[in-house]
Amino acid sequence: MDTTSPSERAARNALVISTRASPLARAQSAMVGAALRAAHPGLEVSELVLTTTGDRFLDRPLAEIGGKGLFTKEIEDALAAGAADIAVHSMKDVPTALPDGMTLPCMMVREDVRDVLIARDRAVTRIEDLPPGARLGTASLRRAAQALARRHDLSVGNLRGNVATRMKKIVDGEADATFLALAGLKRLGMTEIPGTVLSTRDMLPAVGQGAVGIECRADDERTRGLLAPLDHPATHVCVRAERALLAALDGSCRMPIAALATLADGVLTLDAMVAATDGTARFDCALTGPADEAEALGALAGVRLREQAGADFFARLAQA
Repeated sequence: MDTTSPSERAARNALVISTRASPLARAQSAMVGAALRAAHPGLEVSELVLTTTGDRFLDRPLAEIGGKGLFTKEIEDALAAGAADIAVHSMKDVPTALPDGMTLPCMMVREDVRDVLIARDRAVTRIEDLPPGARLGTASLRRAAQALARRHDLSVGNLRGNVATRMKKIVDGEADATFLALAGLKRLGMTEIPGTVLSTRDMLPAVGQGAVGIECRADDERTRGLLAPLDHPATHVCVRAERALLAALDGSCRMPIAALATLADGVLTLDAMVAATDGTARFDCALTGPADEAEALGALAGVRLREQAGADFFARLAQA
């Protein structure tokens, strides 16, 4: 582990990445490290690997232990202490409010945003094909709510862990089916896993799904300069719109919220939804606008969804 200070690392052209210990997080950290070395020949890149609170407690839903910020706290603490220069995040795990003094100046090019349905019975290729009363294993309220909206008879139970852990639980019969993010499978080189890629019409993705963001200290001009060549402007714009929607809805792990922004010819399209946790109600919104008004578009989508669903609906979600 590199125990030098940020100024000492700068003097010897070095940089430390803070990352979670999960296989996917390590793969994403390695991807960022390779991109940094390619952009800046001679740059010395190393990792500070941390186990976060969210990784330690896998037997309970995130909402019960404090939300998705539990995947970022220890990593951001390392940044604040100067033990690391950047943190690599799956953007779907990053709360909308960053700690004071932190910024997200860089988004890598986005991977495929779709989800994959994994079933014990390989003949099952759609949610509708699952047997009556099938057990769906997922810790995602977003996925559960969308599945339940299509199949009210499904039984949903918590299923957390890395890809290999969740796959083993399906094989062992702990659940009949689960969902995995295609982006993660691709980054892990696990695209041969038997499953069905769902269209975004059937399963709208999480805010930031498929996007890898890089966080650093806001006053660290040297690191921001190193990250600048890695930023993918189209991904950055789309993720900003989605996160603005999440912020407008005060979204948390207790709310089934999904969104996908796409950019074409300077026009941003944002599809968003919020649903009841049991799938009995769902509200959708689709808006378009100029790319330079990404945050405003996301905020407006949040207003429209609040108007559709009503204050009582959100009050019930917050108390669930």
